[in-house]
Amino acid sequence: MNKAVIYARYSSDNQRDASIEDQIRVCREHAEKQGWQVVNTYCDHAISGASLLRPGIQALLADAPAGRFDIILSEAMDRLSRDQEDIAGIFKRMKFASVRIMTLSEGEVSNLHVGLKGTMNALFLQDLADKTRRGLRGRVEKGKSGGGNSFGYDVVKKLDAQGNAVTGERKISKAEAKIVRRIFKEFATGKAPRAIAIQLNKEGVPGPAGKAWGPSTIYGSTKRGNGILNNELYVGRLVWNRQRFIKDPDTGKRVSRLNPESEWIVQDVPEMRLIDQALWDRVKARQEAVTHTRRPVQEGNVLGSRKRPRHLLSGLVKCGACGGGFSMISKDLLGCSTRRNKGTCDNGMNIRRDRLEAAVLKGLKDHLIRPESFKAFCKEFTEEINRDRMEQSATLFAQRGEFESIDPKLKKLLDALYAGADTATIATEMRKLEARQAELQTILENAEEPPPLLHPSMAEMYAGRIKSLYDTLHEEDAHDEAVNVIRDLIDSIILVVQDDRLIVELVGDLAGFLTFVSTNQKPATGSRGGSGIAGSQFPMVAGARNHRDQHSLAVPI
Repeated sequence: MNKAVIYARYSSDNQRDASIEDQIRVCREHAEKQGWQVVNTYCDHAISGASLLRPGIQALLADAPAGRFDIILSEAMDRLSRDQEDIAGIFKRMKFASVRIMTLSEGEVSNLHVGLKGTMNALFLQDLADKTRRGLRGRVEKGKSGGGNSFGYDVVKKLDAQGNAVTGERKISKAEAKIVRRIFKEFATGKAPRAIAIQLNKEGVPGPAGKAWGPSTIYGSTKRGNGILNNELYVGRLVWNRQRFIKDPDTGKRVSRLNPESEWIVQDVPEMRLIDQALWDRVKARQEAVTHTRRPVQEGNVLGSRKRPRHLLSGLVKCGACGGGFSMISKDLLGCSTRRNKGTCDNGMNIRRDRLEAAVLKGLKDHLIRPESFKAFCKEFTEEINRDRMEQSATLFAQRGEFESIDPKLKKLLDALYAGADTATIATEMRKLEARQAELQTILENAEEPPPLLHPSMAEMYAGRIKSLYDTLHEEDAHDEAVNVIRDLIDSIILVVQDDRLIVELVGDLAGFLTFVSTNQKPATGSRGGSGIAGSQFPMVAGARNHRDQHSLAVPI
């Protein structure tokens, strides 16, 4: 009996869980008629088919090469993906895994379906986007909202004469408008956005979407027109199409791109004005002055244009009180960014960057985890990895043996055919053997030899590798590489206040450390938990919070 799995999805424009149930029901009925055994179902709820970054489809793609099913059954091709490139990729992977794709709409999916239907789905998405933008533009030209809402306004919910919802209407919120005017006045008189944000948070004034105020919420970007101080709606000008969003094909995330000013749609809406023109002009003048006082990037400074960590622990240090980042608040001191920018955190302790780096390096070298715990984990981890690799080797050995045994079996059948045995029976058996031989040949051609077994003395090797890494950090030629390795091994550094001192907690991943130790290489980016065995991914803490006095690193202030 063929083993089948069902894939069902509904997108964000069809918010109905019942849709998933309906798809699964009709697919099950079809599978029963065909005599297929449904062994699993994969679902994605309220996720667009324009991207493959969906948990359900990713699980399906991961299970296919393992031979867990023979058929994928779905309502239609567009349930699997609406993207032309993605549907072609799915089809290619399933063909390699000897898995057929069947849909209720198209039947068995072939190269022809992928080409024609993939193109139609891509055109559908583009047409949908064009119609949506056309509708939004029509609303904007009537002075209505083009999507979303700005702080200072309330959405108006009402019905027209036919009982349909009226969209795009809004009115001034008196309470929020008062806060907007206050922000403009305080900035115009010289108060910094950070100071304004801290004061608003102290007073308990809710920010946009009910979140805490921050400097970027207030100042935003003058070029992109975001932030309280740059919203032209406050002076009665509705600007739409200032930027567009496109999906990154690798990550599936939307990325903003500025449109030329000639493509902007500007509409006067004087009834929405909150700020008088004189105050707006004073704010713009101060923003211009601030921009000119900033030091420009030197021409030819290539390193300055690249995003790279400025210090060993940049971006890794977190505040144990609020979870926000610890950043440079002066030339040498690190402090809680949330406290500094929003005033909503009580952790007022600071620490010198060089002292923190020294403590962390010492933790890596001497106190990262308890030796007895690490030794026990190394033993269990090594045994599990080696067991897995031995199973892979045994499977590969068995497949090679089976492949080599098929030719003699075919020869015997051929001899039996010549000897007058039943032709139909022999032909059927020969076809099965030839199909299996072709399948094994494909598997063996693409199989990779399992990695060598891990050394049983990994705990001792760990100590030597970490010491070597520590020493390399002080070598000028190899310093940058050592810094990159250290940053890959540390997930985060949490600073917690206890008894008027900061406790440093190093958080990393044991699987990443063991990869580093066993391969004599730095872990690949995103390799955490990449060993593929159960239980390989879990946090490693130098000084768990309930045993902080015994195993953590105390840095007195």
